[in-house]
Amino acid sequence: MKNVLIAGNWKSNKTTLEAKQWLQEWNIQLSNNPIIQWKNMTVVLCVPYTLLYMMKQEIDRLKLPIDLGAQDVSPFAQGAYTGEVNARQIKELAQWVIIGHSERRKNFHETDEVLAQKTSQAKLEGLSVLYCVPDDITLVPAGVDAVAYEPVWAIGTGKSDSPQNAQQVIQSIKSKTHVFCVIYGGSVTPDNVAAFMTQPAIDGVLPGGASLDAQKFSSLIENATSIPS
Repeated sequence: MKNVLIAGNWKSNKTTLEAKQWLQEWNIQLSNNPIIQWKNMTVVLCVPYTLLYMMKQEIDRLKLPIDLGAQDVSPFAQGAYTGEVNARQIKELAQWVIIGHSERRKNFHETDEVLAQKTSQAKLEGLSVLYCVPDDITLVPAGVDAVAYEPVWAIGTGKSDSPQNAQQVIQSIKSKTHVFCVIYGGSVTPDNVAAFMTQPAIDGVLPGGASLDAQKFSSLIENATSIPS
């Protein structure tokens, strides 16, 4: 069975109380459904900065098999950069960071140059990088750990790419970048995840909305892992 990466992206959602309730519900789902006590799978939750400390404490306390990720990182090291959160600070609390998400590119006008600087900073501090691209021609910096193919028109629209086209794009990304782990993101749900995971080149998924509900996220993981190897 191939190694699988499932990375839930909470985007700008949830208060501390709501995040605690999510973890409690997800712990119940995990206890009641042994099938999602997986092997050959990494599950990451990428949450707002405000939640990282509490989430780390609760995940450690409950002994949950989840890695934490940030949704962005400063292109600078520590210093006089008001409002920025640097890779050294993130590394205290998380193992992963998303860089280059389509919403960052669109809403904050992040360029390939800035994203390469962010990647460099993250790798200097030992963070694993999940780098997002909208197609198979966008530059991917050296050293990233996983790439997420997320067609812009599928983000938050409820319209996903076809598994067959995603397979072709991801295979092309792999051949051009030599990144071993490439996943699909864009309106992934418990209902369609298996269709993506049956494609041989697709190593996982990056759900957004489906990760906000603990039960849906559990169902998504179950459906992703219950397909024949």
